Amino acid sequence: MLTVKPYKFWFITGSQPLYGPETILEVEDNSKKVVAGLNESGILPNQIEFKKVVTTADEIYKLVQEANGSDECAGIITWMHTFSPAKSWIAGLKSLQTPLLHLHTQYNRDIPWDTIDMDFMNTNQAAHGDREYGFIGTRLGLGRKVIVGYWKDENVHNQIADWMKTAIGVKEGMNIRVARFGDNMRNVAVTDGDKIEAQIKFGWTVDYYGIGDLVEEINQVKDEDLEKLYQEYEEMYELPEEASKPGAMRDAILYQGKIELALKSFLAKGNYNAFTTNFEDLHGMKQLPGLAAQRLMEQGYGFAGEGDWRTAALTRLMKVLADNKETSFMEDYTYHLEPGNEKILGSHMLEVCPTISATKPKIIVNPLGIGDREDPARLVFDGKGGEAINVSLVEMGGRYRLIVNEVRAEQPEKETPHLPVAKAIWEPKPSLAEATTAWIHAGGAHHTVLSFVVTTEQMVDFAEMADIECVVIDDDLNLRQFKNELKWNEVVYRR
Repeated sequence: MLTVKPYKFWFITGSQPLYGPETILEVEDNSKKVVAGLNESGILPNQIEFKKVVTTADEIYKLVQEANGSDECAGIITWMHTFSPAKSWIAGLKSLQTPLLHLHTQYNRDIPWDTIDMDFMNTNQAAHGDREYGFIGTRLGLGRKVIVGYWKDENVHNQIADWMKTAIGVKEGMNIRVARFGDNMRNVAVTDGDKIEAQIKFGWTVDYYGIGDLVEEINQVKDEDLEKLYQEYEEMYELPEEASKPGAMRDAILYQGKIELALKSFLAKGNYNAFTTNFEDLHGMKQLPGLAAQRLMEQGYGFAGEGDWRTAALTRLMKVLADNKETSFMEDYTYHLEPGNEKILGSHMLEVCPTISATKPKIIVNPLGIGDREDPARLVFDGKGGEAINVSLVEMGGRYRLIVNEVRAEQPEKETPHLPVAKAIWEPKPSLAEATTAWIHAGGAHHTVLSFVVTTEQMVDFAEMADIECVVIDDDLNLRQFKNELKWNEVVYRR
């Protein structure tokens, strides 16, 4: 299973030297208690480390540079316990290269009506200090998250936890490496794009390999490793009766096992955590990777078909945000247009991740009808029901647009005996007609990532951190406003 480093988050409190050393010591003590309380909540996915109370521009700048250069720091959390003159933050914030959370809270929950005096007011004036700090963030055009509320409240903890996961996704994005086996599917526009721009904007590395490089790795798979993997298949999935004995069925499944082991070995050697395949580039292979691609996605790898490296990277990113739970590469395939019951059937030729399965996956060997190769083995299952998001990342001529559609998924009730693929069914919000109209106007792709764990807010936060456009299609959709938003964004983000 692919793992993510145990990142930390730095907590920095802003103040100024005018209040004297006693006040600064009180602010520091309160800050440490806030950090301890957050860590002890049991909700945050990662530890927060209190760094210091900063009172000068030099302190702030140096601390930001340390955060920028730290391998373990995935973001900083700032709080202005007292009044912190915002000019002191300009140099530091301008140089910031890591996600930023502005926590607008205060140490005391209630006003101590009977004892409050000017000393208390001067020390506990986040309502004043955070607004000054907030102004300079906006004046600098700084992408950041603002969370408002008392630091002991569970709602605040949950918001911080979600932001942390997204910030880790951004940090891990610098480590996303996509291996492309074969090129982009010929004559397809939306899956192509500028790989250099993706590396500049997100830190994603995208490398090409000829299919022969993978075939060479397949030929080196050891029989004993393959048998061990096959036993794992037997334990985890339902296999055809014919596969219990030597023959064509067993051989087809074993070949996917060879592809899985070869892919995993190849990706590990190059430190890749995402990959693409293309049914138009299969020279030297007997089957298109199906079961193999599904298995690697189940282990946390990003994937997309037809050479779609951008969606492969997005899949890996969202799997990081979701702790690899209930998140899969997906494709809008066909519609059910029954009045009042309109739905989308999502699938792909072979490659849907079993983390979204509602049923025990079965290994099936069936003709594919595309790719001109032997019948490939694949996992077949019905997707789960529940609230989810369907996400597309597209390139709009030198800039990026993230499109998020909230959906209501449902476990399929109908059998599809002649469609041997993993499938999901959902109703896009607010309706199929409205959502699809908005999706098409936004230029959304047919390849997406479907997740039952990642939230709309997290994807909006990601877009903020990456400084890219994000549009949301949900129950509050107004098509006129949505189309105007696209036009406004064209001006704002084309810079």
